[in-house]
Amino acid sequence: MPIAKILESSREFEIQAYKRPEDIRQMNLTHVSFPGTPLHHPYDNEKVLLLVDPFSSNTLYYEFFTKDISFAEHLENIVDPEGKTLSIVRVWIKKKSVGIRCTPFIVEDTRVR
Repeated sequence: MPIAKILESSREFEIQAYKRPEDIRQMNLTHVSFPGTPLHHPYDNEKVLLLVDPFSSNTLYYEFFTKDISFAEHLENIVDPEGKTLSIVRVWIKKKSVGIRCTPFIVEDTRVR
């Protein structure tokens, strides 16, 4: 599914408040952080998509189970030239969790003729 289609079809994603860890430095021992724009998964309510650099022409997204997110923090909002605003968050994923990294690309013959 093209990234533009995901952005068009997704509804607003509100991150539920997770309990803030007492020592964020301890999270580095048991978790890995990923920044991006969170989106609802198109067909699985138990998963979330995290779009990295959404306004770039060279982007990718991660897919995680929501149960593997221990903490989420708001980083910033970004605005595109048309005025559309997206939130950037950092999610902390438990180590040893399974995630998917997807990098869309256009298939072309790269041989020089």
